[in-house]
Amino acid sequence: MKSGFVSFIGRPNVGKSTLLNSILGKRVAITSDKPQTTRNMIQGIYNDNDTQIVFVDTPGIHKPQNKLGKVLNKQAYFTINDVDIVIMVVDITEKIGTGDKFVIDILKNIDKPVFLVINKIDKLQREEILKKIDEYQKLYDFAEIVPVSARKKDNVDRLIEVIKKYLPDSIKYFDDNTITNSSPSFIISEFIREKVLDLTEEEVPHSVTCIVEDITEEENILNISATIVVDRENLKKIIIGKNGSMIKEIGIRSRKDIEEYFGKKVYLDLFVKVVPKWRDKEKFLNMIGYKDFLNK
Repeated sequence: MKSGFVSFIGRPNVGKSTLLNSILGKRVAITSDKPQTTRNMIQGIYNDNDTQIVFVDTPGIHKPQNKLGKVLNKQAYFTINDVDIVIMVVDITEKIGTGDKFVIDILKNIDKPVFLVINKIDKLQREEILKKIDEYQKLYDFAEIVPVSARKKDNVDRLIEVIKKYLPDSIKYFDDNTITNSSPSFIISEFIREKVLDLTEEEVPHSVTCIVEDITEEENILNISATIVVDRENLKKIIIGKNGSMIKEIGIRSRKDIEEYFGKKVYLDLFVKVVPKWRDKEKFLNMIGYKDFLNK
């Protein structure tokens, strides 16, 4: 039996959450074309006959422009020190930029195996992939380099086999049926937040969050009440939409994902609440889940 903790790091929007979902065969982390979609450290647990790998998906590391960005970076840095293997995920379709070099500079200060996973290989020819690998090798001495397509699950099995060679432990941290340590409330709130980001595009900033107020179960039905929290009145109007059209669509799409995840019929009541962060920053940070982290 082999086991250990593995952290995904990298700049925003390179496919870390998609890779985690691909490995687990189930969505435990939301994905979006918007950068910095992941705001919390999410653990996904991979099990097979002789292995347990606890993956930690982190917010994208970037040069922060505001307090939210600093908190996201702090979360990502926190995981690097407490895992057995660090995996830097990059988007092969993007040029190596200051964001990648910023992450690599951080990696130079850690003493543990660091892998490079080059994602989205389905979008380039083999010669271009090899060229990109060579470029990264010149920047850092990675223990392993594994090209993958997270979305198409190409070479993901190879990544698992490579990770197994470096696992240090021999105990199970979770039982075989556990796929994530995230609570049902957190999973539900993230599905809803994902739909808000997808449907509102650039109109709604990442300060939006979702809070599950209540979950009750009867027979094979989940009754859920949730609140979408924004910091301005005009954002509330956008999320509600004309004659309630936007929030209705958010509810329809969220309910579909929640039903698929839990395998149960779902009744979802959605509400929108304004919490002006400029008036009560402590209350706002607490509601979006950052207050405790900021105090560490």
